[in-house]
Amino acid sequence: MDDRTFRNAMGKFATGVTVITTDHGGESHGMTANAFMSVSLNPRLVVVSIGEKARMLEKIRESGKFAVNILSEQQQEVSMLFAGQLKEKREADLDTVQGVPVVKDALANVVCKVYGTQIVGDHTLFIGEVEDIVLRDGKPLTFYEGKYGKLAETQLI
Repeated sequence: MDDRTFRNAMGKFATGVTVITTDHGGESHGMTANAFMSVSLNPRLVVVSIGEKARMLEKIRESGKFAVNILSEQQQEVSMLFAGQLKEKREADLDTVQGVPVVKDALANVVCKVYGTQIVGDHTLFIGEVEDIVLRDGKPLTFYEGKYGKLAETQLI
C-alpha cells in the first residue's frame, strides 16, 4: 500500500481536535494535533504523538511540560491558527494554568508534566502525567476525512 492509502484509511477514524501547548524560554508555543488519548487512571496519564519534524518536539522535551487543549466546535479558527492554515498573522488567545499556556475557552485544558517518552517510527510519544484540568461545557470540534466537523444532534428514543 502507498502512503496516501494509509492516510485515507486513518482519516476514516473521526477524532476530536486538540492544540498542544508549552512554554519554552518564556514564550508560548502550540500546534494542532488529533493524535491524543488517555492512557491510565492511576496514575493519570495521557499521550500525544509529535512528528520528528515538528518544531514542538524539542520545545516539549526541554520544557518538560505541556497542555492538551480540547477544542470546542466554535474553535475551528484556533485549530487553523496553530496548524499554520491562516493567511493573516494573529496572536493566539492564551491563558496559563500552573505556568503552562492553555487555549482560552477550550472544552478542556489538561496540564501535564512529561512522565516518559517513546520514539516510534517518525514520531515521539510524550506520556504526560496530568497535574491539573480545567473543564467547560460545550460540544467538540471534530475531524474526519481531512475535514473539520461538528457532532450531529441526536434524539433519544
